[in-house]
Amino acid sequence: MGQIVVSNVGKAYKRYPSRWARLLEWLDPTDQPRHQAHWVLRGVSFEVAPGEAVGIIGNNGAGKSTLLKIITGTTQPTEGAVTVSGRVAALLELGMGFHPDFTGRQNVFMAGQLLGHSVATLEQSFPDIEAFAEIGDYIDQPVRTYSSGMQVRLAFSVATAIRPEILIVDEALSVGDSYFQHKSFARIREFRDQGTTLLFVSHSPGAVKTLCNRAILLDQGVMIRDGSPDGVLDYYNAIIAKQEADQKIREVESETQKNMIRSGNQAAVIEGVDMVLSGRSARAVRVGEAVGFQVDIGIQRDLDELTVGILIRDRLGNDVFGTNTWHLGCSQKDLRAGERWRLAFEFPELNLGVGNYSATFALHSGDAHVSDNYDWWNQALVFQVVPGNGFRAIGVSYLPTVSQWVAA
Repeated sequence: MGQIVVSNVGKAYKRYPSRWARLLEWLDPTDQPRHQAHWVLRGVSFEVAPGEAVGIIGNNGAGKSTLLKIITGTTQPTEGAVTVSGRVAALLELGMGFHPDFTGRQNVFMAGQLLGHSVATLEQSFPDIEAFAEIGDYIDQPVRTYSSGMQVRLAFSVATAIRPEILIVDEALSVGDSYFQHKSFARIREFRDQGTTLLFVSHSPGAVKTLCNRAILLDQGVMIRDGSPDGVLDYYNAIIAKQEADQKIREVESETQKNMIRSGNQAAVIEGVDMVLSGRSARAVRVGEAVGFQVDIGIQRDLDELTVGILIRDRLGNDVFGTNTWHLGCSQKDLRAGERWRLAFEFPELNLGVGNYSATFALHSGDAHVSDNYDWWNQALVFQVVPGNGFRAIGVSYLPTVSQWVAA
């Protein structure tokens, strides 16, 4: 059939603080766990229909290879289940399992039998395997004498000697030469056109668009997009651009913070600020994303009331937006020295235009910082807004817009 069903799959690995903790857990498994679960996949669900070609994309560490290993059965999920219908050929780590001291010919028969082929079938297919690999007399030499590219050629030839119902490829061809890559992709396309279900992991947008009619994006073990290759790859490229911008902004921020202006009587102090996106610290966001600004506060003296303010400015220093907890109706009352608090300003949609911005924070009493100014931190952090999936616009605001033609 060639169908894959992934249902709420998660994979966690155990992290032990020391080797003794691992030993103690082994000696007394009924006692409290002595490890922490590190989740590399969580809550992944999708279906691949027979004959469908699906690309899996994401940054390094997103969980792509782990997902494929679970689908092929080489790794068991911690939670969830995978159902696979049809004969699978998986190109995950080409050449893994080859015995270095055996010849290529001997390894063909060993690897082929591991894939479920009979000796008779392999004998019949061997001339095609040898011809496709194009490694010449090396077929009768020990595999330890092969280059990595030669191992790729032979392993791919064995894995695809007989058209599978499901073909799973994990960047296996990236180490091969250009000629063999083109040859291999031609065979993959041929299988796809003949009805083979394809699951393909690649960092190459061109390969995904060429081979796949659907794409899935993983980020830190979570599936965040499932749709057409163009749409998913555009979102993925935006994430990459945002990460690059984030790194540059943090470098700038570390330099500019040395000269930032702070004032106040220190009755309460700002101990730290951060911008948070999807639970993680960030300095670059896409237009319209949900973000939060966090302010960590230490109370130095007893206070009847504390207001926290935020002011966003553009790169020229013009005020773009500002408010505070007094106007939001949530200023804190009756604070005591030694207390520590965190306040978050949440923006469900940060509809700022593309560009660079800074955020200033203030602690004071009442509705403004002109009296009882406890701590004013100018340009406490800088951040960048990068394009989102919507239409292009200029200016510091991004207003949802609909255009309509009407006959005059």
